[in-house]
Formats: sequence, C-alpha cells, structure tokens
Amino acid sequence: MHVPITINNRDIKLKNEEFHSFTFKELGIQESDIEEFLSDNLQLLVDEEETLLLIGQQIQNTQRGRSDLVAIDNQGNLVLIEIKRDVEDIRNRKEPFEFQAIRYAANYAKINNIDDVINKIYAPYLEKKGKVTHEALTSSEQARRMINEFLTDNDAMRNFNKKQRIILVASQFDEQTLSACAWLINNHVDITCITVEPKKFKDQFFLEVVRLLPVPSLDDFYVEVGNTASPSQMRLSTSKISKRSLPKMPQLFEWGIMQPNQEIYIKKYPAQKAKVVDENTVIYQDKTMSYNEFGKKVTGWSSLSVYEWLVVEGQTQTLHELRLEKLEKINQLENQV
Repeated sequence: MHVPITINNRDIKLKNEEFHSFTFKELGIQESDIEEFLSDNLQLLVDEEETLLLIGQQIQNTQRGRSDLVAIDNQGNLVLIEIKRDVEDIRNRKEPFEFQAIRYAANYAKINNIDDVINKIYAPYLEKKGKVTHEALTSSEQARRMINEFLTDNDAMRNFNKKQRIILVASQFDEQTLSACAWLINNHVDITCITVEPKKFKDQFFLEVVRLLPVPSLDDFYVEVGNTASPSQMRLSTSKISKRSLPKMPQLFEWGIMQPNQEIYIKKYPAQKAKVVDENTVIYQDKTMSYNEFGKKVTGWSSLSVYEWLVVEGQTQTLHELRLEKLEKINQLENQV
C-alpha cells in the first residue's frame, strides 16, 4: 500500500491525491513491450545480491514453444523468465502459466554442456540483437568468451546448469497460479512469482515490483557470520546471529565504508573507475547512473551484485568483505559486553 502524505515539522497528514493502478492492457502495452523492458532491466527481478547474464530471448524449442527470457545466474543456474501481461492473459491461456514454464525448464535441464548454450541460444541472441561488439570475433566466439568469463569470474563453472530456476512475471496473478506455485516451492522447485504493476501518482507513472512467492521465512531475516580467519572467506553459516539482514548502501555510508567523491571500480576491471555521488548513484564517463548500471556497463552482464564486485580505490577488499569484517567487529564488541 502507498499512502500519500505531507510532513511539516514532524506533523504528518494524509494528502487527498491517490495512487492509481492500471493494467498494461489499459495503457496499450503489449507483452513484448514488457519483455523488452525487462531484458534491459533484469536487476528488477532479482535480489540485489545476485548477478545475471542474459543469454536468450524468445527461444523456440522443438515443439515450437517459445520461452521469453533465459539467463545464467552467479551460481551457474539457467534462469527461465516467463512473462504475462495481466491476470486476464493468465486466465485465458489454454495451459496453466506455471506448467508452461515447467515444460520449458525441463527442456533446458537437458543441456549438459556450454557449447549447446552458445550455439543454440546465446550466439543467435547476440547476432539477432546486434550485440556482437568485437569486430574480430564471430557471434559464437564472443558468446563463448562472455559465458566463460562470467562463469569463471563467479566461480560457477563446475555448477553450470546443475539446477534450473523459474521466474514468473505478471502485473497480477490469479489464485490458482499462486496456489500451484506455492505447492511447487514446498516441493523444492525453484520458482518465483513477481508482480510488475504500473501505477500513477499525479502525472508520474512508475512500476511497483513485488516478490509474492516464495514468501520469506523468518530465517531470511537473520545473518550469521562465521568465525573464519579471513573476511573474504566468511559465509552466512556457523556462528551467532548478528543482524536482521546484510547491511546495504545506507549502512555502508553510515559506517564510512562508502563516502561521496570516492573512486570505485569493479573487481578485475580496476582501470574503469566511477566517482561516488550518494547511496544510489555514481558518475561514470561523465554520466550519472546507478551502481548496478555502472557494473553492467563495465562487465557487459545483465545484473550485478555490487557488494560482491565493487572495490573502493585504495582498498583490496570488496564491499561484501568490508561489511562482513565490520559485522565481525560488532560481534566481538557485543561479546565483550
């Protein structure tokens, strides 16, 4: 729920203006328009700790079924993203939305080597979209380089396509689809339901993005810091509860780990530097953009965990390593009390 208010010297009052919700159909937006938008903004669909490489769009199988978007995540999983415009489109399908996605995911489960992904999915996608940027490389050669770098940099080569993930996207979901997906999740199928709903306040349109399923468990709000020798080796595992969640950019600024006017770079790309503006933006090549957009431009990936990859100039540790180190120090101080 969004409630417009005014604040004047700590006096909070409701405003008469209202948020208005729309269907994409009412706005004249087609499913293909949403698909194209999301293909450029995959970070909207995943946790900000995740990294994605989009490798395919409108992939046809041998039975002439077409999957909307296909990506690889930083664990080496293939991620199938299926999009429906509105709940009406879900209800009018001949087969259930979730079943269609499962059928496509089963097809991708048969892929057992990177060559199949390169030749059948990624190289054709690069060629069709005009994304072959290296003049000396063919589409297959560039696809191979991009996938190998992505999997190697994320230490995911050994786990390539050991599991498939499904992300369902619509402005709204019907109860039957949510019920079926809840059952699938309860039976260990990695499926996520996300609403992307257009809204308007005064003359400004925006999208409300909400993950409906899986519902967070209480454990998701706890962070455990292992007592390991190196912060880079710390994982959320075997020690005591430290915080409700991993600290994000506002907390890093409060701690002084991040500061305006610092220079930062993406790990393994130290020559490509950006200047920190605030908690949300940086300046890179004279343009103001988000941290994620900076990471995407430098790496060529589709979404980036900035905490895992950003390094402050003069430091050797990533933001993730620095925040874990800070949490460990807080733990030690609490233990002394």
